Amino acid sequence: MKADVHQKVTDKIVADLEKGELSWLKPWSSGNLEGRITKPLRHNGLPYNGINILMLWGASVEAGYLSPYWMTFRQAKELGAFVKKGERGNLVVYANTITKTEEGENGQDEERKIPFMKGYSVFNVEQIEGLPEHYYTKPDPVIDPASRIEHAEGFFTATRADIRHGGNSAHYSGGSDHVQMPAFETFRSPEAYYATLAHELTHWTKHKTRLDRDFGRKRWGDEGYAREELVAELGAASSAPIWN
Repeated sequence: MKADVHQKVTDKIVADLEKGELSWLKPWSSGNLEGRITKPLRHNGLPYNGINILMLWGASVEAGYLSPYWMTFRQAKELGAFVKKGERGNLVVYANTITKTEEGENGQDEERKIPFMKGYSVFNVEQIEGLPEHYYTKPDPVIDPASRIEHAEGFFTATRADIRHGGNSAHYSGGSDHVQMPAFETFRSPEAYYATLAHELTHWTKHKTRLDRDFGRKRWGDEGYAREELVAELGAASSAPIWN
């Protein structure tokens, strides 16, 4: 049987809370996105409302999507586009009421409104190919790409870490052993970029093939989590002379 839509929404929010990813405080802001946070948008530009905002913000943060546009498989097809192979949709819900006429206790017909909710899947336009160009939004450059600091670039390149750029999230992914960074141009300054990169690369050093560091983290916010974040901040601070 299909899981109840209410339960799916609840499970998603609980999972985000357990990971410390508070959807309603997102999406990620690295300075360049401050003041530009917008509601998720349907294919026709109309904004989503209610719980769908939280659900799609959370999905954007998790996947690193920059575009606010979402649409169904059918809507993409009607625009002559197609969802990329292997992409998975994200749940949104539609709530409304139906009116049912029933016989009341006095024998008279009475109308009763019954609330209902149904769910369906939507895809971010970054999961879709062939759409009109205006759907593929990109962040406006905040700093000149040419303002990279050469000796800092050399230092981080020498680590031989797998550093990938794209999206609006900075994090270390232990499963794929890579550091994900927003584009250099989207940071408020070169120093902000390198400080963030140094923080995430310090997390990168905990891998079992490097320092094999494990503070026993079980959940977000526990002592193990706090210790690892402290190490990452100290690592970033100690690297600051490289770019300052």
